[in-house]
Amino acid sequence: MVSQGPARGDLYFWNFETVDLAPYLQQGKNTVAALVWNEGKLKPEGQISYMTAFILQGNTAAEEILNTDTSWKSIRDSSYLPLPVRVPGYYVAGPGQFVNMNSNIRGWEKSIYNDSGWVKSRILFNGLTKNAAIDSRGWMLVPSPLPQTEMTQQRLVRVAKAEGVSVDSGFLSGKKQITVPANSSATLLLDQAFLTNAYPTLIFSKGNNAGISVGYTEGLYIPNGRDLNGSLPLLPKGNRNETEGKIFIGKKDSIISDGSNGQVFTSLWWRTYRYIQLHIQTKDQPLVIEDLYGTFTGYPFKNNARFETGNPLYNQMLDIGWRTARLCAFETYMDCPYYEQLQYIGDARIQALISLYNSGDDRLVRNAINLMDHSRIAEGITLSRYPTDLDQQIPTFSLWWIGMLHDYWMYGPDSTFIADKLPGERQVLNFFNHYQQSDGSLKDVPYWNFSDWVYGIKGWPRGMAPIGKNGESAILDIQLLWTYKLAAEMEAKMGMKEYAAIYRARAAQLAKSVQRKYWDANRHLFADREEKDKFSQHTNSLAILAGITTKNEAAAIGKKILSDTTLTPASIYFKYYVHQALVKAGLGNDYLNWLDIWKENINMGMTTWAETSDISTTRSDCHAWGSSPNIEFFRTVLGIDTDAPGFAKVKIEPHLGSLKNVTGEMPHPKGKIKVDYRNNDGKWNIEINLPKEVSGDFIWKGKSYKLKEGNNLINVI
Repeated sequence: MVSQGPARGDLYFWNFETVDLAPYLQQGKNTVAALVWNEGKLKPEGQISYMTAFILQGNTAAEEILNTDTSWKSIRDSSYLPLPVRVPGYYVAGPGQFVNMNSNIRGWEKSIYNDSGWVKSRILFNGLTKNAAIDSRGWMLVPSPLPQTEMTQQRLVRVAKAEGVSVDSGFLSGKKQITVPANSSATLLLDQAFLTNAYPTLIFSKGNNAGISVGYTEGLYIPNGRDLNGSLPLLPKGNRNETEGKIFIGKKDSIISDGSNGQVFTSLWWRTYRYIQLHIQTKDQPLVIEDLYGTFTGYPFKNNARFETGNPLYNQMLDIGWRTARLCAFETYMDCPYYEQLQYIGDARIQALISLYNSGDDRLVRNAINLMDHSRIAEGITLSRYPTDLDQQIPTFSLWWIGMLHDYWMYGPDSTFIADKLPGERQVLNFFNHYQQSDGSLKDVPYWNFSDWVYGIKGWPRGMAPIGKNGESAILDIQLLWTYKLAAEMEAKMGMKEYAAIYRARAAQLAKSVQRKYWDANRHLFADREEKDKFSQHTNSLAILAGITTKNEAAAIGKKILSDTTLTPASIYFKYYVHQALVKAGLGNDYLNWLDIWKENINMGMTTWAETSDISTTRSDCHAWGSSPNIEFFRTVLGIDTDAPGFAKVKIEPHLGSLKNVTGEMPHPKGKIKVDYRNNDGKWNIEINLPKEVSGDFIWKGKSYKLKEGNNLINVI
């Protein structure tokens, strides 16, 4: 295999890959072949499509022999059928596969294959790059901005259960075979020991007309007597390491053996699993399972960050967070790899900063920003997720997209990239302006105004914050206020100062309205709505982040966010904003005490972070929006933050809590930032190394110390 793709986009920006075939060509005869598929109505929701087709073009006249024309031959492989998936919760990530090896076309990729029975390919029309397209027929081709995905073989770790057959310990390493006798059945439950995205490969022989089912699940379920017919309920999962007494529910592939030797099944699209269940039903001939393994795939991120305290728990958290982020990054960011594989803005904003803080690779970040920009509808807002074949609008996520622009402007290596996105930012804000009243507050904003998954508390339907009787919401107003401020900063520096003035004025007006409508003088908190009957961590955290509190008010509110159990709590997702607010309120030295939900995930055997705070019945076991510690261990604990667009200046203000010795480093657009904090008998020896041409400030107990490029040594008490 030399390439796979195209990377997901839309018909106006259809990516094509560029591949150098020279390293793969051998002297003499060579075959260039492609496998193309379309899963029809069961296709993934994130896959936009036009029709089934393939195009290849030589880059120069020397390679035009490979151009897809009538010299190409093709054949339909009728052995494949898509299999519907039935799992608990919302699922749109594409079907399983049924493959009948009796009619499967094999060996087509080999140069000795006889293709005399194949037919000449039919030309649909000439492919056109976007800059050459004169109509919208078909695909407007653009070069893919992304590298090829990683492909690394992974071996399964443990046989959790075996029924109907004995398994030699060498099977998982590929050194021993399993023989399932004729006219019998066998079931194997195999454990990868951690969640992964991989192409499973099953190699088997004989077993004429035997049926093989390969199932994939994130974790097993605890049966609770509920009816599993119809729509599957969200059953409890319990500890993910435990298998006894649990049932398997998951996506499945099915194969019929043709009885020959050396049959190979590899899924067309990767699968997400910790556990694989292999079920075999033989007929008159034994079936020999020769091997089963996975090939991990994903965006080829490299972790270039380091955080060391001597406490293995923190390294475990960072490892789990990095795995979660990687499994949610392929050709786009994804909310989750198992259930949806959709790039949502609310998730992607956090994922983007994880990429920048841990890897420094900004290509998937830029791709996400561009795709969301392409998704804007006529009313001005972006779609909540993109690419998607089913439009969905979450206006609050459009505001987070503007936040994402500001993040890249400040942290990314190319702040000028954001200048082209300012017209889109203006359109988003213009949408909200249509729903602002004379006092600036929003009323009756349409679509799904999701803020956070809140369970067990009335007034948060489908994650939407409480709305007052007049159609108003503090959370929406404050999020818009904060966004106006971020937009004004960008417009003032690289856009239009007139817009900056407009947005500052709107933010100031909103600040007065928020204070008047939602501030409760008795509780000294901001209410979720004007009735002042509901209060949440969300509203008060956003109030701090939007800068509508004084320093003393922020500190007092922050303490109540931590201590007042009557406040609606934030989920693992929104804790990203809660923790930033608490740091801004001056409580950052306690950050390492706020990680209970992540510790609970670990105690439940999770190897990635769950979608919601209800770990037992969470739908998805892998949501990168929970990986915010992979940002905050560096931004909050080590204190490394940007202080100018493009990370041109740094501000380092550590929040070490009870730590006495901590060291770390992270990528920077111009190199790496390294810090080392050592406490010796109550005195701190601090070493900070900055890349060339980078300066900044070190903040310690309110006092500022200048930092220069290269090594900086500071001694403080």
